[in-house]
Amino acid sequence: MKAVVVQKQNEYSVTEVDLAPPKMGEVLVKMKATGVCHSDLSVINGTIPSPFPVVLGHEGAGIVEQVGEGVTNVKPGDHVVISFIPNCGDCFYCLHHEPYLCSGAKQDGNLFDGTSRVSKNGQSIFVMSFVGIMAEYAVVPAACVVSIDKSYDFKVAALVGCGVTTGVGAAIRTANVQPGTTVAVFGCGGVGLNVIQGARIAGAAQIIACDLSVEKMQMAKEFGATHVIDPGVDMVKQVNALTNGIGVDYAFDVVGNSKVIEQCIKATRKNGMAVLVGVGRMDDRFSVNAAILPFTAKTIKGCMYGSANFRVDFPLYLSLYKAGKLEIDRLITRTYTLDEVGQAFTDMEQGKNARGVIVH
Repeated sequence: MKAVVVQKQNEYSVTEVDLAPPKMGEVLVKMKATGVCHSDLSVINGTIPSPFPVVLGHEGAGIVEQVGEGVTNVKPGDHVVISFIPNCGDCFYCLHHEPYLCSGAKQDGNLFDGTSRVSKNGQSIFVMSFVGIMAEYAVVPAACVVSIDKSYDFKVAALVGCGVTTGVGAAIRTANVQPGTTVAVFGCGGVGLNVIQGARIAGAAQIIACDLSVEKMQMAKEFGATHVIDPGVDMVKQVNALTNGIGVDYAFDVVGNSKVIEQCIKATRKNGMAVLVGVGRMDDRFSVNAAILPFTAKTIKGCMYGSANFRVDFPLYLSLYKAGKLEIDRLITRTYTLDEVGQAFTDMEQGKNARGVIVH
């Protein structure tokens, strides 16, 4: 089968690989749609550490073709959305209703048993985040899949696997944005647009979109932003001006850059919350004055996967989409074949897409 394999940092290609059948607790999925997420690029360029060689892909949907021994949550023929964080049901975090932090297996590029099903010429190939679904087929843990109604478009379902869940969940789950409050979103790419949607669904009265791209500002308005900033003027000053000098109740960093994080914290009002959604480099550090937090009572909170319980939240977000309350179709600005993955990453880096999707 074909898969997008990163051989080493900054070097990847569409490669023919071998795929072994599923073992106990695993599922073989024929991929139908795979989102092209910035986290995939972050594996390529080393922002997110990974062993190599590794199959990319963590946001997608497909059809179950085969299940291993002991699998009861899905069956062949089911349409599924794939989660890049498992829900093992047994670890401390799953038992404490925090499955987005599941520690049931090591994030070491393998499946639960410490091995991979992907290989080439006898050499084992790792997979990204237990799944590696930027491929024609994938063997994934059953703990990473949830079945969905067959009426949903696979492209729509795929985006629920990461971008939608992370962004919308950041607003309604992690921050618990309250009706009538004020929100600023720093970074309005695919995930940022979904933070805006989440804030809109939660009933925020003012949603300020902050980005250096004029094109993304326009998209932000289409997805629910009530105000956009001028990319050429100090963002924090503009946010403060729009909130009578107070700052916002909730500010979201969806970039993962220390300077943007610092802006995000400054734009948050006293007793407000700065939510860090973007994934930065391991060696990047942001700075906060030691007196700021106690004197202002601000909260800085990390957001992992939109604080999702994916077995509940994937169907929830799809139902909101079906009801017309959550826009997903317009997030898909271009589709690609697997062989066009290079163009997909180029378009993403140039800010052309809200989300590109590989259709198999």
